[in-house]
Amino acid sequence: MVVSLIRTSARLLIFGSGLLLGIQVPAFVDQYAQRVDAHYREVSANVSGFQSTADDLFAGDLQALVEYYRESNDLVFNRDSDSLQLIVDRYYRIQAEQEALQADSVTAALHVIFAADRELFAEAREQYSYTVPLNGLALQWGLATAVVLLLLAELTTTGCVGCVRYIRKRQCLHQQSDHAKQEVKQQFEQQ
Repeated sequence: MVVSLIRTSARLLIFGSGLLLGIQVPAFVDQYAQRVDAHYREVSANVSGFQSTADDLFAGDLQALVEYYRESNDLVFNRDSDSLQLIVDRYYRIQAEQEALQADSVTAALHVIFAADRELFAEAREQYSYTVPLNGLALQWGLATAVVLLLLAELTTTGCVGCVRYIRKRQCLHQQSDHAKQEVKQQFEQQ
C-alpha cells in the first residue's frame, strides 16, 4: 500500500515537473529569438558601411574586403583588419542563428536546445523570465515532455527491478545448485 502510494506520487511529481518544464520550451525559444533578432539588428548596422564598400568594390564579398585591409600597405587599414574580421565573423554567426530560427517551431526548438550560439544562449538563460503560457504550442511541449519523462522513469524503474529480480534468481539457483551438490557428495560418502 505504501509502496503503491509512493509510486503514484512519484509518477505525478515526474509528470507535473515534465509538464512545467515542457511549457517553458516555446517561451525560452521565443525569448532567445528576440535576443538574436536584437543582436542581428545591431551587428547589421555595424557592418552596413563595410557591406556597402564590399558591394561596390568586391562584388559584395565582405571577406575580400577584410583581406584587402589585411594586405594593405596602409598601416591604419592593416591594423584594423582584425577588428573588421571580428565584426564580419559576428555578423555571419548571428545571421546563421537568425536563419536557423526561421524554421518550424520544433526545428527551431531543437536548434536552441542542441546547437544554439553559446554566447547568445547564456545571455538568454541569464535574462530568462519563467512564464506559464497557456497556448496550444506550450501545452503540446509540456505534455510531450511530461510523457517522455514519465516513460523514461517507468522504463528505468522496470529495468532496475527486473535486474534485481534476475540477480536474486541467479543467486537462489546458484545456492540450490551448491546445496544439491553437497547432498550428492554426502550420498556418495555414505555409500
